[in-house]
Amino acid sequence: MINSIILYISAAMLIFWGIAHLVPTHSVVKNFGHVSMDNKRIITMEWIIEGVFLIFIGSIIAVITYFDHKNDVSIVIYLICFVALNILALVSLFTGFKIRFLPFRLCPFIFLTSAFLIIVALFFI
Repeated sequence: MINSIILYISAAMLIFWGIAHLVPTHSVVKNFGHVSMDNKRIITMEWIIEGVFLIFIGSIIAVITYFDHKNDVSIVIYLICFVALNILALVSLFTGFKIRFLPFRLCPFIFLTSAFLIIVALFFI
């Protein structure tokens, strides 16, 4: 039971942070100032993709947890999510973490915390 709760917390964090990426997309792109239209589209695309990816990973975790979080396929999917979140955290650490804007600096911690919760729920409880 506690495993499911931990996995739902991880999923909720990711879904919330994904939505938090999507909502301010226009403002974020606007804050880049005078950049070419192509660059604005690239920034918009990246921002939306990260938000959708986080919502997707969080949704996958929640759905699998709801149906059966103990079978072999579920464990493999959780591990894939764990690896993806760690890769995303690493990318964020070397890019967005260097920006003084706090939400960018929170990304690696949110990704790593969510990944940590997945591993704790699978192997330590």
